[in-house]
Amino acid sequence: MRMIFMAVLGSAIAVPAYANPVALSNDVFVERVSTDAEGKRKIVLEAPRTVVPGDRLLFVLNYRNGSAKPAEKFVVTNPMPSAVQFAERGDENAQVSVDGGRNWGALSALNVREADGTSRPAASRDVTHIRWAFAQPIPAGEAGRLMFR
Repeated sequence: MRMIFMAVLGSAIAVPAYANPVALSNDVFVERVSTDAEGKRKIVLEAPRTVVPGDRLLFVLNYRNGSAKPAEKFVVTNPMPSAVQFAERGDENAQVSVDGGRNWGALSALNVREADGTSRPAASRDVTHIRWAFAQPIPAGEAGRLMFR
């Protein structure tokens, strides 16, 4: 399963308005709950050696502007793996799409058109893409990460 998720996540699309050398890399983790010696529960991130329905995955996209200039109007768009249901965007600036990337917004603001022509509020299972549009330039040398579950 890891290869599937890494391949899909590796297809993240960086679309800067100008050619900027912003490098993207990615990681996928399974969130597991463990109990320490004192009986306290904690979340542990593990490599996804085995993924089963119900596992909670954390997708991490790392970015770094390797240029001597700021990266302006930078956008990262990531398709949702078809075997994964979107849980949360992890960042208030992230937007989602439920129609293949034609329309974007907060999940609560989107609707899905049914085959019979009616529409209903979008649900997590409907998310097809997640996107971050950087409002401010990414300074030269700056690195950061974007996450979603």
